[in-house]
Amino acid sequence: MATTVSLPLTTPHVSHKYEAGLWSWLATTDHKRIGQLYLYTSLFWFLVGGLEAELIRTQLYGPNGHLVSATTYNELFTMHGTTMIFLVIMPLSAAFFNFLIPLQIGARDVAFPRLNAFSYWVFLFGGLFINASWFFHAAPNAGWFGYAPLTTRPYSPGLNIDFWVIGLQILGISSLAAGFNFITTIINMRAPGMHFMRMPIFTWMAFITQFLIVLAFPIITVALTFLMLDRFFGTNFYEVSAGADPLLWQHLFWLFGHPEVYILILPAFGLVSEVLPVFSRKPLFGYPVMVYSGILIAFLGFGVWAHHMFAVGMGPIADSFFSITTMLIAIPTGVKIFNWLGTMWGGSLRFTTAMKFAIGLVALFTIGGISGVMHSSPPSDLQQTDSYFIVAHFHYVLFGGSMMGLFAGLYFFYPKFTGRMMSEKIGSWHFWLTAIGMNLTFFPMHFLGLDGMPRRISTYDAGQGWEQNNHLASYGAYLIMFATVFFVYNWFSSMKKGKVAGNDPWGGATLEWMIPSPPPDYNFATIPKVTSRYPLWDRKSPQLTTDVPHSSAGEQKIDVEVAGQKTGTLPAPSDTSGNAASKRPAISSAKELGIIMPTPTIKPLLAAFSLGGVFIGLIMHKNLPIMFLAAACFVLSLYNWLLSPLEPEHH
Repeated sequence: MATTVSLPLTTPHVSHKYEAGLWSWLATTDHKRIGQLYLYTSLFWFLVGGLEAELIRTQLYGPNGHLVSATTYNELFTMHGTTMIFLVIMPLSAAFFNFLIPLQIGARDVAFPRLNAFSYWVFLFGGLFINASWFFHAAPNAGWFGYAPLTTRPYSPGLNIDFWVIGLQILGISSLAAGFNFITTIINMRAPGMHFMRMPIFTWMAFITQFLIVLAFPIITVALTFLMLDRFFGTNFYEVSAGADPLLWQHLFWLFGHPEVYILILPAFGLVSEVLPVFSRKPLFGYPVMVYSGILIAFLGFGVWAHHMFAVGMGPIADSFFSITTMLIAIPTGVKIFNWLGTMWGGSLRFTTAMKFAIGLVALFTIGGISGVMHSSPPSDLQQTDSYFIVAHFHYVLFGGSMMGLFAGLYFFYPKFTGRMMSEKIGSWHFWLTAIGMNLTFFPMHFLGLDGMPRRISTYDAGQGWEQNNHLASYGAYLIMFATVFFVYNWFSSMKKGKVAGNDPWGGATLEWMIPSPPPDYNFATIPKVTSRYPLWDRKSPQLTTDVPHSSAGEQKIDVEVAGQKTGTLPAPSDTSGNAASKRPAISSAKELGIIMPTPTIKPLLAAFSLGGVFIGLIMHKNLPIMFLAAACFVLSLYNWLLSPLEPEHH
């Protein structure tokens, strides 16, 4: 009997069927569906954050802009930063964590399916909560970094900062729940034979990211709790008149904030490290070094926070220490750049849309990294800090890095998400317009910063030499918006009109490409046994029953077994046609195969929204009846959740 089993190749319209209807989504505990919920929610916030950016750039197009007031402008740049970091890049990464990690490690689900659902619903409520502030004319307005004492009650007396403080606390609960879940999943649920140095590189980067989350988010939780206590209960953690030191906030915030940068970029690094080998037809160059450099980045990420604070007067010893650590962290980051170049060097390159975005990350993130090294020098940083040079730097890191990598992953895994292919022609338009628009927007900001244009100003006078570069930056922002239209159209039109993908349209190397697209709810009929880092490229292993050779000549063949019974040899799907896939048989259901999956339940949703009710009562002037009622509902929901069995009972 075979130890590793693959399912028959199939197309979406002849395979398994998920339950349909709104209720099935509200009650789902399937990691793939939760991944889709994260995906579409974060893409929606991406459009919202993009609209905020367009308003900012329109305001700054020319001198003495008057599209919005100074107050509204403060709200726009605060919400834009908060949205893009906490509601777009992090949850987009979480969408890939949810969908891919169990597939890549050969598991049927995550360790705690209901906690996974709870994490999403808390995230959804947090996003809605913080954006509800717009409807109360009280959007957060002190920057996404929330520096005290500006955010204390004497200087920000309205609800603006209350929405921000509470909203981030809610989102932090979601992130911590997911972090513990994925750490447990990766440690305990890997397929037989998949030791740590055989894990796909995306799973490795995700694994490292989860440790950053569970170590960094408690720090920002402490900082936000202190601020919340100051604002709601009159304590004095940041109150200067009571003898407090406002630099406490900066130390706590940036002790979280710099690991947060790697929480945002490491998943994109992992996605690019999956894309480049497949489209270079080569294994990832220096796999062990890539893993160790990711670990070193995470370790050093907690020792560089105060390079954000060179301007506060820490003294020469502290400045020197954080200058050195900031230079050191560039080494493992540079290692990744050279390993990606080594992967492509001498490879048989295929310039698909996913490959173009992956190469885009390598190029654009390098620019952001170089400007980041410049900030490791305190004298240089003093010239650049709080100027548009910093805005250029972190957008090259987060847009040129994180978003380029996430777009590469979206195009690469779209066939696995949906069973169909996105249009390469439209995707190419999306890439080139995005790449040109991104550079046109943010590269001129380097010169604006060096010419003295400060950050966070709502307008500027004529005659300072800033007009031309602001024109270019605004034109670039409009081009990015135009490019996004191509992406949205391509995404939704391909769901109906895209070519059928089959199991493995790209010639992938890892376990997720050996099962149908989209995968069945149970993922694998039998848990596979892994004998190499690239099981689908490993033709010599007798333990693997799915063998995809990477030869340019001849037809690829796949041996297919279900539950130990060989069903024959089928032609592998071509890159885009899917013609062979259209004739494949339907897939057995989990019940037919005797696989017990977690029962759908509404309880995580009830627990998440009753927890949210506590925070609603808090912002409603500490409305105790609402808070106690919501807390009681949360306890009851959680109690019922924990007592109910995870799997259906069979008699």
